[in-house]
Amino acid sequence: MLTIASFLEMIMLICFGLSWPINIAKAWKARSTRGISVLFYSFILLGYLVGIAAKLVLIAYHAPTPWYETVHWYVLFFYVLNTLMVAAGVAIYFRNRALEKTAD
Repeated sequence: MLTIASFLEMIMLICFGLSWPINIAKAWKARSTRGISVLFYSFILLGYLVGIAAKLVLIAYHAPTPWYETVHWYVLFFYVLNTLMVAAGVAIYFRNRALEKTAD
């Protein structure tokens, strides 16, 4: 059952998630690390991983209950999706850094 808290959390994740493809495309096209902070990416990545961990702890806490009744899978899906997009941004950062080093 959809709760208002899960719905709001899902909307937050969707809003954040909409910005990542734009960021990834821009970084890929720019071929530069200029204006990109790995520390920023790291904190965002950590936040998403902690969100995933919170959902997994919730599943463990309600162990006898099936996981799909404990955690709204669609919220967990958006945490994982956003984590993958941030990881792609980090990978592009290191790709761009390598490109900059070979250009020097």
